[in-house]
Amino acid sequence: MGRLFGTDGVRGLANRDVTAELAVDLAVAAAHVLGDVGAFDGHRPLAVVGRDTRASGEFLEAAVVAGLASAGVDVTVVGVLPTPAVAWLTSELDADLGVMLSASHNPMPDNGIKFFARGGHKLADDIEDAIEQRIGEEWERPTGSGVGRITHDFRAGDRYVDFLVGTLDTPLDGLRVVVDCANGAAFEVSPRALERAGAQVTTIHAQPNGWNINDGCGSTYMESLIAAVQDGNADVGIAHDGDADRCLAVAADGSIIDGDHILAMLAIAKKERQTLTHGTVVSTVMANLGFKIAMQDAGITVSETAVGDRYVLEEMNAGGFVLGGEQSGHIVMTDLAATGDGVLTALHVLAIMAKTGRSLADLSSCVVKLPQVLVNVSGVDKDAVASSDAVARAVEEAESALQGTGRVLLRPSGTEPVVRVMVEAPSVEEAQGLADSIADVVRVDLALG
Repeated sequence: MGRLFGTDGVRGLANRDVTAELAVDLAVAAAHVLGDVGAFDGHRPLAVVGRDTRASGEFLEAAVVAGLASAGVDVTVVGVLPTPAVAWLTSELDADLGVMLSASHNPMPDNGIKFFARGGHKLADDIEDAIEQRIGEEWERPTGSGVGRITHDFRAGDRYVDFLVGTLDTPLDGLRVVVDCANGAAFEVSPRALERAGAQVTTIHAQPNGWNINDGCGSTYMESLIAAVQDGNADVGIAHDGDADRCLAVAADGSIIDGDHILAMLAIAKKERQTLTHGTVVSTVMANLGFKIAMQDAGITVSETAVGDRYVLEEMNAGGFVLGGEQSGHIVMTDLAATGDGVLTALHVLAIMAKTGRSLADLSSCVVKLPQVLVNVSGVDKDAVASSDAVARAVEEAESALQGTGRVLLRPSGTEPVVRVMVEAPSVEEAQGLADSIADVVRVDLALG
């Protein structure tokens, strides 16, 4: 059996992989493990539980709440809120743990269970492993006054919006904004926060019915947002994913502004305000070379990590950095929040526009993207990539052909039997040709059987 926890909690097909029984068992195990490592400190423990808009989240929320309360944990249920809101509330309420039911940008039939430790921080790998190991163990059940109590906080969203708007020092007055809420967890709080900050807001995909989350909308399907921005003569479009820990944007001309652009804009703004700790921004190996060139030109150091916002956050914590993110739109500002927050990111990007009077297209022009081609090679022994002389020669030849004008990255997938070949080059045609030639060598040299 493989590891139950993935890179962002436990995730799978709801009611088949992620079942009510699993949710109860995970909640009980989490209560026991966090208690054992001292998170409860001898007091009556408290948990915050939230979810996105998936229909399956209703029964999974009930199961998690039941498991926690049965283990003697008091539970505050906050209902439908973004993942970063649950993380913030875990810290704000001084709770011992937080639980979010969401599969983020995945299709509606999936769901997931994410845990936060005290302070709203993601769990370390060893804590997740300990939780997994204790699922189904024998335990002494509390009775009488020892069982947990359950309350519902109907004003949690209001307090979260207050927090978000309170991080700004510039009003967004006059900015015309279209927000694609992905029929997900931010369908209420994102428009409210933007309006409270002064923006003129139009919403799309903000009518969740339990089945339409991420359905042709949100940060993975930008077409309708582009059309809404251009048809409505808006200044900017904001796209969230299902649990709103991501933010992508659309400029007034319809161009997509991805996480590399957003991270660069925020880094430059922080450097100008002398709030960019150690003059460093954290990104992953998948960041476009154009981003790195822009940061070099701005005098900003880039620290690279493996792909995944958790690795970005780990590097930020280790180095004392305050800004990091991914091309996908996960942006982390640890001077303001413990996790990536799509609504918080949107507010601060718009604040740069409002403060400078510059358009999003103009601000994002600091990053000139190189064409990037990704080829997935399946059916190969991915563990043999590092030791293959033939593959190493193919990569060396491609890098020699680029002569410093691009780059090559081979990355075995962490979840699939796939090797990913990524090439950046001055033209799409050159990138595609080099990626295909390397992929051919990988197939021939590393093919199984």
